[in-house]
Amino acid sequence: MENSSNQSKINTVSDIRLIEIPKIQDRRGNLSVVEGDTIPFVSKRVYYLYDVPSGSKRGGHAHIEQQEFLISLSGSFDVVLKDGKNTKTVTLNKPNMGLLIVSGIWRELKNFSSGSVCLVLSSGEFSEEDYIREYKNFRLFKNR
Repeated sequence: MENSSNQSKINTVSDIRLIEIPKIQDRRGNLSVVEGDTIPFVSKRVYYLYDVPSGSKRGGHAHIEQQEFLISLSGSFDVVLKDGKNTKTVTLNKPNMGLLIVSGIWRELKNFSSGSVCLVLSSGEFSEEDYIREYKNFRLFKNR
């Protein structure tokens, strides 16, 4: 059985998935819930991006072990995903759709609309050792 860092080396952009989050519709408004097996990991960290200035980018890194689930709670933004060979861009703009980013995938977030909020559920707590912050080092990691 492969350890997860080996798995992150072979993950590709085709392993990225959009997941529909269950929505409960009501005349008072909608409610969406991430629980149980909605995502394939237990969330150990939650953070969110907001007030991103026009033209700014976020992300610009990959994780060796962690997986993340991104949701646009408000507004829209693009997620550019790279596996070292292929690139895929996904636009998030619905609060009941989330993007599962498996380990070993480079991500950049850009084109934030005014008032956009990006919620991130992560499979692990913050660990600087889990980050690859330079794209050239990411390419080296994927080609080992």
